[in-house]
Amino acid sequence: MNNDIRKTLEALKDGKITVDEAMLAIRKEPFEDLGYAKVDLHRAVRQGAAEVIYGASKTPDQMIGIINSMRSNGVKTILVTRLAKEAAEMIAKSVEISYDPVSKIGIVGKMPAPDGIGKIVVATGGTSDVPIAEEAALTAEAHGNEVVRLYDVGVAGLHRILSHVDELMEAKAVVAIAGMEGALASVIGGLVNCPVIAVPTSVGYGASFGGVSALLAMLNSCASGVSVVNIDNGFGAGYIASMINHRY
Repeated sequence: MNNDIRKTLEALKDGKITVDEAMLAIRKEPFEDLGYAKVDLHRAVRQGAAEVIYGASKTPDQMIGIINSMRSNGVKTILVTRLAKEAAEMIAKSVEISYDPVSKIGIVGKMPAPDGIGKIVVATGGTSDVPIAEEAALTAEAHGNEVVRLYDVGVAGLHRILSHVDELMEAKAVVAIAGMEGALASVIGGLVNCPVIAVPTSVGYGASFGGVSALLAMLNSCASGVSVVNIDNGFGAGYIASMINHRY
C-alpha cells in the first residue's frame, strides 16, 4: 500500500493526475467494520506491512470475510497464522490459498520478491523446533525477505553451528529458535554482529515447564544484542527480523 501511495504522489508531482484524482486514490476508510472484525486497512501505511490474520479461534467464514476485505482494498499478500488444516480446506473452497501444514500458515496471493537489505537466518536447536522456525521463516518471506534456514544446529553438537559461521556473519538478523535449555541464542549472539531474536519453544522434558526454562535462559543471556519474544512466537520473531532487514 505504501508503494501505491508513493506512485500516486509521484504521478501528482509529475502532473499526470489532478489533486482530486490523487485524493480519490488515497482516500480510504481506516478500517472496514465486518461486525465480527474491524479490518485495519491503514496498517501498511502506519507500519509498512498489512494486517496479518491470526487463524486460531476464528471460523473459516470469518477468515474468508477478512481476506475478501483485504483483497478488495489492494492487499496482494495475505498471511494467516495458526491456521488448522481443516479450516484451510474450508477456506480453499472460496479463496485460492496455499497452506503449509508444518508451520500452519496459509498464504493468499503471490509471495513478494525479496526487497530487504540482506538476508535473515533462521536457526533451530533441533528438528522438533522446525514448526516454529517455519512460522518465522514464512512470515519473513511473506514480508519480502530472503531467508537462510539452518535447522538442527543445537549446542549438543556445537560443531554444527560453527560450520555455518559464514552464513551467520552475513545475516542482517538472526532468529534463534530452541527449546530445552535455550542455549542456542547465547551461542549465536556471541558469534554475530547483528541483532539476534531468540524464540523459546515448548519443546523439552518436564522441567522445561513448557518453554519457560528456555524463556528464562534467553532473557538472562550474557551475549549482547539478544532480544526475546514469547514462547513459540515464530511469527513475532519473523516480523521483527523483517523490520530490521528493511531498515538497517
